[in-house]
Amino acid sequence: MNLYQDQISKNGFTVIGDVFSEEQILLFCEKIENANSSSETFRRSADLFAIRQFLKEVPDIYPLIFNDTFKNLLAGLFAEDYFVVKSIYFDKPEQSNWFVSYHQDLTISVDKKIELEGFTKWTVKQDQFAVQPPLHILEKSFTVRIHLDDTDENNGALKVIPGSQLKQIYRPEAIDWENETEFTCSVPRGGIMIMKPLLLHSSSRTTNNNKRRVIHLEFCSQELPGGLQWSERI
Repeated sequence: MNLYQDQISKNGFTVIGDVFSEEQILLFCEKIENANSSSETFRRSADLFAIRQFLKEVPDIYPLIFNDTFKNLLAGLFAEDYFVVKSIYFDKPEQSNWFVSYHQDLTISVDKKIELEGFTKWTVKQDQFAVQPPLHILEKSFTVRIHLDDTDENNGALKVIPGSQLKQIYRPEAIDWENETEFTCSVPRGGIMIMKPLLLHSSSRTTNNNKRRVIHLEFCSQELPGGLQWSERI
């Protein structure tokens, strides 16, 4: 546990294998396949299938994910009381050409727009408000990516720049490649990747025709000020 904590603190991420069994992963996939996909939160194209507000859209999967083992793991890694603030399911299909360039996760999802000091760059899409909050909120956040498939450099595993989360806002065009190192985060089926939102990361195209399905959960320990609420707080 100390090793994982040290990696998150210094590098901005860690990978932990065998968190969920093969039987549990099959149950996750069954719940996802049986979900009602008519909702506007479902997005499907040739390159990507995604479910926004995932835990709300597939509520039966919540107790399967948050079993005692998973809850004890998070409690051991993070001393404060964290709660879920966002959930997404990603499925990058075989032969997908979908990719994401280097970026930080600088926005959060909230229930409405309120003009508050430090909250900037408001956007709204399909009645979902997003905003860039003050840095201390992002620094008190982390993301867990549950991998439903073996993932490596050939099917879109995340590439990251270790330690970049310590540089606050770090624009991709300002990356100093003479002093930075790129690392590919291979994660086995049933394993998880934990990362800080300020960690610079990217995702490449799939080249081996293998799926890369991921349950993406964002956590924070901070309530929002001025009447603003997390849109998916659980």
